[in-house]
Amino acid sequence: MRVALMIEGQEGVTWEDWQGLARSCEEHGVEALFRSDHYLSVEGRADRGSLDAWATLSALAAVTSTVRLGTLVSPATFRHPSELAKVVVTADHVSGGRVELGMGTGWLDAEHQAYGFPFPPFAERLTRLEEQLEVVSREWEDGSFSFEGRHYEIRALDAVPKPVQRPRPNLILGGRGGPRSLGLGARFADEYNTVYKTTDECAAIRRDLDEASREEGRDPVPLSLMTGWLVGEDRAELLDRAGRLAEWRGHDGGAESFLGSLPESWIAGTLDEATDRLGELAAAGVERVMLQHLLHRDLEAVAQIGRRVAPAVA
Repeated sequence: MRVALMIEGQEGVTWEDWQGLARSCEEHGVEALFRSDHYLSVEGRADRGSLDAWATLSALAAVTSTVRLGTLVSPATFRHPSELAKVVVTADHVSGGRVELGMGTGWLDAEHQAYGFPFPPFAERLTRLEEQLEVVSREWEDGSFSFEGRHYEIRALDAVPKPVQRPRPNLILGGRGGPRSLGLGARFADEYNTVYKTTDECAAIRRDLDEASREEGRDPVPLSLMTGWLVGEDRAELLDRAGRLAEWRGHDGGAESFLGSLPESWIAGTLDEATDRLGELAAAGVERVMLQHLLHRDLEAVAQIGRRVAPAVA
């Protein structure tokens, strides 16, 4: 299993924080750094700002040399697919071929209202996402193409330059494992990412994704999982981090109470317990995990992921 770091950039992560996180990933061997693509706090905290996802990743691309960089996930409601394809290619050139693009429907109504982005019903967002997946994919291919859909029209476009990574940067589709989502993943994506799922749920998604891949005449599309991560070397370190995260989330009751409130889908426990859980997920067919690290200024936790966790499950 491969291990990556996932940071919720809309929760007050500054440029200085991003540089520290990227340096820590490179120093300690975390292969990839992913960030969310939101403009408002999903915790409902108006005091927490968000830098733009792709501007951040392009800037990080220029000051790093080994860590891979990507979004989980860029919503179809934020950008025209041609703009998205172009900004990803730009970041790919800046990084020397180290970016990955995660795409999804978008879901946070509040940020769309606040910033003035249209937020159509889910069925329309999914249709827009389908068209965006095709447009982005074809803009990265060699040669010109035209496209006419319900929402986008492209005329005789040969978008140059092409990505550094050939045939293209890793394209990840984010979803909850529904039939249409899995069908789109099997048709367009290089990886399917689901969020906050238990081991049994991942095993079921793996089976359904295998079937969807067969229907598209493809080898099985890799499955990854983004989930909460709260881990300590021992119980004392775990409780220390749990207490800090409880305070960050405004949870009353302290560390033990906060740990007890976490859903089953989270990976929470001692280092040994966490690596056992990752092994179970690997056996269920998960090939990569993006560990959601909410205490983003705790760089010791990033070092622990790179030096202790990743080698233990590789």
